[in-house]
Amino acid sequence: MWALGSSACPFFAERRSRIIAHMSTKTTAAAAAPIKVLVIDDEAAHADAVADSLARVGYDCTVATTAMDGIAMLGRDSYEVIVTDLRMRDASGMDVLLQAKQILPDAEVIVVTGHGTVQSAVEAMQQGAFNYLLKPLDLKQLRAVVDNAARNQHLRRANAELSRRLDEKFGFEGIIGTSPAMQDLVDRLRRIAPTDATVLIQGETGTGKELIARTIHHNSPRANERFVAFNAAAIPEPLAEAELFGHAKGAFTGAVQARVGRFELAHRGTLFIDEVALMTMPMQAKLLRALQEKEIERVGESKSIKFDARIVAASNLDLKKLVKDGTFREDLYYRLHVIPITLPSLRDRKEDIPLLARHFVQKSCRNNNLPARTLTQDAMRALMNYSCPGNIRQLENAVEHAVAMTGAGTEIQARALPEDISAPASSLLLPTVAIPDEGINFTQVVSQLERELIVRCLEKTGGNKRQAARLLQLSRTTLIDKLNRLNVAAPPEDISATA
Repeated sequence: MWALGSSACPFFAERRSRIIAHMSTKTTAAAAAPIKVLVIDDEAAHADAVADSLARVGYDCTVATTAMDGIAMLGRDSYEVIVTDLRMRDASGMDVLLQAKQILPDAEVIVVTGHGTVQSAVEAMQQGAFNYLLKPLDLKQLRAVVDNAARNQHLRRANAELSRRLDEKFGFEGIIGTSPAMQDLVDRLRRIAPTDATVLIQGETGTGKELIARTIHHNSPRANERFVAFNAAAIPEPLAEAELFGHAKGAFTGAVQARVGRFELAHRGTLFIDEVALMTMPMQAKLLRALQEKEIERVGESKSIKFDARIVAASNLDLKKLVKDGTFREDLYYRLHVIPITLPSLRDRKEDIPLLARHFVQKSCRNNNLPARTLTQDAMRALMNYSCPGNIRQLENAVEHAVAMTGAGTEIQARALPEDISAPASSLLLPTVAIPDEGINFTQVVSQLERELIVRCLEKTGGNKRQAARLLQLSRTTLIDKLNRLNVAAPPEDISATA
């Protein structure tokens, strides 16, 4: 699991645009931290007047009355806007400008002069000045120019913060786990991400397949383009083709206008196809053709559209087994199986549970504005002893539940965890099995226990497989596999039980 992190990652483009739009409405330094302004002018009265004018609208102003003092100050503090006179006795404003661009390259420099010429203005702008103003200064105009410079700084701050959060969430450093399995995974991801090869991610439900896909994208040369996700299990089959490939206007009832599909949206970026095993055979054939030809056709059109997208696919089912069963195309399997990644279940990396649990406690407390809390030894032991069939997703939900149930306390007790985790193993109703001297058939007894548990859950849910799977903490597909393997005939589904 990785903490949920470069700044231009496109799947956060909408979020960034909202931040930028919000920041651009700021006309003064009224944001959380005031913009620092350095005013350099050897006419002390003029420098003080400029600083006072800007300070009244919220800027944090410092004054230097010689060019050399101003240059020295550049190395002592991180000024974001510099207002400098052009002609001073000890050095020129151009010297200040050149030094500022070396020491504080992101700072905006505004040059002010009472002896302006076109040549000096052009030279200042060529050297990176933000603006060029003439004396006597119109303070209203000065504030407007400084506001514009400050707006640029707010955007830089927003992008820097967004970049930090993206790196925290999707950078390799954000992957939590010291187990050999996770260290091997990180090493593999570092080698995979910079390439353009197709990746197939397999792992149980809740192991973080989409997060791994986003991490690959975020650390790839395509990070500045879109990450587009398509979940084959979440989109009804009749709509799946139009969602993935797009459709023309009038292609079917309700298609009142043309629509771009996920392949086109992911052009130059990454297309993540989740639950690829649940695609129908006709959709598998269309997907195979698209991957082979690097082109698609919108539904209702015969025109081919080229695309350039990296493909990352994922499944919680064993695709190789599905190929043998004849439910997944072998040619598509090998087209996707260029670089395989198998994510370990939480059962296979139990030594990572304490790290993950503490991370989720901190995250939940932060998200809910709660004081810091810690898990007691009993609570941690309960988490370590639980099989966690829902993997990391279930662990995070369990910790969030425990944080909420702790109330005003700072220690999270085992009893605050969900009942299926906090209840001791002795409370589970297990059948009494007599052990004869000649021993027992372990596989047969375990299969019989599985069969009885499944039948009881199906009876409890009126034959509803989805609800029975939830009670057993299994995915619906895993339950169906067990029904077939154990030769269990599910009772007819009681419609009233699903109401």
